[in-house]
Amino acid sequence: MARADKSAAVAELKSEFESSNGAVLTEYRGLTVAQLSELRNNLGANARFAVVKNTLTKIAAGDAGVDEEFRQLLEGPSAIAFVKGDVVEAAKGLRDFAKVHPLLVIKGGFIDGKSMSSAEINKLADLESREVLLAKLAGAMKATMANAAATFNALPTQMALLADALRAKREESGETSEAPVAAAEEAAAPTEEIQADEA
Repeated sequence: MARADKSAAVAELKSEFESSNGAVLTEYRGLTVAQLSELRNNLGANARFAVVKNTLTKIAAGDAGVDEEFRQLLEGPSAIAFVKGDVVEAAKGLRDFAKVHPLLVIKGGFIDGKSMSSAEINKLADLESREVLLAKLAGAMKATMANAAATFNALPTQMALLADALRAKREESGETSEAPVAAAEEAAAPTEEIQADEA
């Protein structure tokens, strides 16, 4: 490879490392061109799977600030999935493909500025996707808000019951002062007015 081509390749790889959410390093020895094409299709637009030259990739990774632990994994036939988006989905895609095609070996990765081992990448693949986690979070927040609304709606009723209980107790004891009852009714009134406005 000519020096200019090497420089261009290093610059492109450096850009991939810097613009990606993560990079998963694999060994693909023995996989056919058709199988690699299938893997690229399975990963979709979320990741770019590229066969790389180890020497040039080590230089590019060093220039991009990727740590030595990741660079030491660049041995043998190497290919990297550069992930732009949900790293969990890409990890799942690679792991599932490797289950069907054991010749694809996940060697490790570099995600959010941290090197990860093969085992850590597989654990990452076991997590739920970002979309699923966001949906669960939204559901939990909706349930919390519904519970809070129910609590606030119950307050006027509880205050009215308390006022009635105070009135009944005072009548039984023969007291004529309405001040405590009136105070309780006044405390309930603003919330009742708000409810009436909302209705």
